[in-house]
Amino acid sequence: MGEPDANEELSVSERIDRRIAELGDWRGATLRRMRELIKEADPDVLEEVKWVKATSPGVPTWSHDGIICTGEVYKSAVKLTFAKGAS
Repeated sequence: MGEPDANEELSVSERIDRRIAELGDWRGATLRRMRELIKEADPDVLEEVKWVKATSPGVPTWSHDGIICTGEVYKSAVKLTFAKGAS
């Protein structure tokens, strides 16, 4: 058995904070701003980090009675994917 991942000891909010800080560029600033807007629009939103694997820190996900959206970070883009599209 390997050593536990340091992320496992952090709250979801702290894991997303860490991910934003690790980016350290416009992508982190953009993800931070999108997160603020999502939480402002729905103060009861649930933050999660899904699809964590050895090669990926996971994807920030916001839910309220089901997934609202995910925040994916790429080299040249920050993409919000809405589970129910325009609705």
